Amino acid sequence: MSRPPGPREPTTLYLQIADSIAAPIRSGTLASGERIPSVRELSRRHGVSLGTVVQAYRVLEDSRLIEARPRSGYFVAPRPSGPPEPELSNPPASSLAVDVSSLAERVMQLAHDPKCISFGAACPSPELFSEDLVRRAVRRAAEHQGAALTRYAIGPGHDVLRRAIARHALGLGCQLDARDIVVTNSCLESITLCLRSVTQPGDVVALESPTLFSFLVILESLGLRALEIPTHPRTGMSLDALQLAFDTQPVKVVLTVPTLSNPIGACMPVAERQRLAQMVTQRRVPLIEDVLCNDLAQSDEHRNAVRAFDATGHVMLCGSFSKTVAPGLRLGWVEAGRWSSDVARLKQATSGAQAAVLEVALAALLTRPGVEAGRRRLRTALAARLDEAREIIARHFPTSTRVTNPASGLFLWVELPREVDALALFHACLEEHIVIAPGTMFSATDHFRHCIRLGLGGEWDEPHRQALRRVGELAGRLERRRARRPPEFEARTCATACPGACVDAAG
Repeated sequence: MSRPPGPREPTTLYLQIADSIAAPIRSGTLASGERIPSVRELSRRHGVSLGTVVQAYRVLEDSRLIEARPRSGYFVAPRPSGPPEPELSNPPASSLAVDVSSLAERVMQLAHDPKCISFGAACPSPELFSEDLVRRAVRRAAEHQGAALTRYAIGPGHDVLRRAIARHALGLGCQLDARDIVVTNSCLESITLCLRSVTQPGDVVALESPTLFSFLVILESLGLRALEIPTHPRTGMSLDALQLAFDTQPVKVVLTVPTLSNPIGACMPVAERQRLAQMVTQRRVPLIEDVLCNDLAQSDEHRNAVRAFDATGHVMLCGSFSKTVAPGLRLGWVEAGRWSSDVARLKQATSGAQAAVLEVALAALLTRPGVEAGRRRLRTALAARLDEAREIIARHFPTSTRVTNPASGLFLWVELPREVDALALFHACLEEHIVIAPGTMFSATDHFRHCIRLGLGGEWDEPHRQALRRVGELAGRLERRRARRPPEFEARTCATACPGACVDAAG
């Protein structure tokens, strides 16, 4: 049984008020220079104390979203225009075999090298979470589940965690039966199990372009082909392009991240989510939905999953709490709709069950009082970090750089001038112990060779700000060096790198 609602907590209240103002500012509904309600007016409107509103306004001031003007009140702070966003991606219309694992493995190893300043991974830094809270939950679980430490766990997961996940899914707009939920080692394991349950080697998987490199690594390991669908940096996968793919390609399954997609941070509009659910139902094509970052979305509508509109069980829901609650516990979950029993059998045959102690600890963290306040603090911290990084990019990267503008999340997608080779930039940064993720990691094509992903969930201090400025300076140096090369040098370089290709193109 869920905990009855208690008295409203001040911590939750001031963050709720701050979010109610931050969201329309970031979306542009409230424009720079526009006056916002006074402390006294907002106190009356929400029925809270003046101190609670003052706390909310301090959060907004710290995030540089509002500013106080003497004797005039509070106003929306000037928002830096920043670089423009990238345009809709344009991948090839046919599916491709995948080969990105070697580069992805190297970047991930370097991203966790303590000698490097890393923008390569999308892992939240420890200071964004309460280590003491997690430690206490694990200790209490070990005390109450001590016998579980000396015997194998079996089954799809501890009942207390499966019920907690089902309650959490209500916030995604989904009513799940806890008995159909399978606990896994990670969200990626959940996705792998779903793919294995509905595909055979050689099958075609439709997914965003660019897409998370881990998805491509999974497809490569399973012998599946990637059909990349044009994707907009703000609204996500083009459903018109997906419809065309259904009409012209043997799409076996769709793999998508509708909320804060990785690497571009897109959020699919609610109407499109509903349309997507209808499309896969009509085509009888399974859809694997990754909801890993839904809790980081600023608006409730973007936290609602596509699964919320699925009445036939064609949407397979995969999630984890490694970005929002406790990265170190490394537990995921899956509710696979009409394929639930198949996924449960595959999970048992592949890796069995997880440690019951960790499952009970995670359940306690998910159901503790104040969990939503923690998510709000995390969203606020990440949103402010993204805004600051975009300002640095606007000042220090080449002038024609484009960058995404997600409302929250863990990363920015940067489209550099085409003269800048992201792999060359990767190596130049590495010489200075800075790690970035080249765009070629995020596609089976070569379309994003001038793009990089910047992971901003890790540490964020002055050395990291300076390192980001340095990435921009190195990109500018590569752009100028390429611009100075004579045309005949480019022709020789091209012919050396891909003999015959230019001749074929000319012919």
